[in-house]
Amino acid sequence: MAIIVLDRDGVINQHSDNHIRSADEWQPIADSIEAMAQLSQAGHQLVVATNQSGLAMGLFDLDDLEAMHAKMRALVEDAGGEIAAIFYCPHSDDDNCRCRKPATGLLDAIEAEFDTSLHDCYFVGDRLKDLQCALAKGCKPVLVKTGCGERTLLSLIEHPDPDLITTAVFDDLSAFTKFLLQ
Repeated sequence: MAIIVLDRDGVINQHSDNHIRSADEWQPIADSIEAMAQLSQAGHQLVVATNQSGLAMGLFDLDDLEAMHAKMRALVEDAGGEIAAIFYCPHSDDDNCRCRKPATGLLDAIEAEFDTSLHDCYFVGDRLKDLQCALAKGCKPVLVKTGCGERTLLSLIEHPDPDLITTAVFDDLSAFTKFLLQ
């Protein structure tokens, strides 16, 4: 089964510049849950890799984060799919950890957990950090225009990165799913 790595905020659920702080604030992007279920039903293992600096900043606690993830898992399961695992970085940018994207620590942990290589797996994100992390690990970067995706795309157009020239761009997770499953 192929693993597909998904960023969370801005890809699966609505993005907030003020951080998503509770399960009530955690709201899925239209059609993202159904897209995840379709990918899962097609035999892909969905793994979420997300930076959650709100933990380090004290904006929410681990119980809040677990409640958000429980809500996400339940919605995907209700739609007939499954999230294989969720990996998160609890640190802030100032912590200089190896798990905060664009560093590859979360992907290293996924490889260890699943005893596999993520080389050539899709990594769907909405920020430059996601794309850089994907490239550093040999994944196929996919940019969605939801969340911060439009801003990221404009930034890449204004400041082209030769390493990211082949990045696939889709309107949202649902459009990526339709492409992949066609």
